[in-house]
Amino acid sequence: MIRYFAPLAVFAVIVVIFAFGLHQAPRKDLVPSPLIGKPAPSFTLPSLANPATPVSNAALRGHWYLLNVWGTWCISCRIESPELLAIARTGVVPLIGLDWKDSRSAAIRYLKQRGNPYQQIAFDPGGLEAIHWGVYGAPETFMVNPQGIIVYKYIGPITPGAWARDFLPRLQAGQAVSGS
Repeated sequence: MIRYFAPLAVFAVIVVIFAFGLHQAPRKDLVPSPLIGKPAPSFTLPSLANPATPVSNAALRGHWYLLNVWGTWCISCRIESPELLAIARTGVVPLIGLDWKDSRSAAIRYLKQRGNPYQQIAFDPGGLEAIHWGVYGAPETFMVNPQGIIVYKYIGPITPGAWARDFLPRLQAGQAVSGS
């Protein structure tokens, strides 16, 4: 009898240790970025909708914007989609999409079905630009101030709570300071 109970007891102890570790783990969205407080990497990429038209963040200097890294293959991006549409409707800040490691046709189809919250979408099928931003998963969203400095990075799908708690206060405080 003890021969069967000992492995079960060891397994139970391991489960408790892992559960405790997961509970104590820091929030996934709090992973620090070495780019916070530094200039956003400049990019010029083809537009998702029109490859002949470039999308460049140089054109965004002087304005706050959010760069949202997404892909049609990303389940969390699908979860985030309704909140991005709601944010876009407010007009508080422009959303710029970086379609990462994706197919152009799949991305266009995805946006037609779900709606397009982005003012512009840069197409990064090889994922090279995302490397410069330190992206390691999608969705990731960067808040960039009018001076082109990354002031915040959020990892994971933006929820209404995350928008109200993590984005709006930073945006409002920054706009009050910069007057934009």
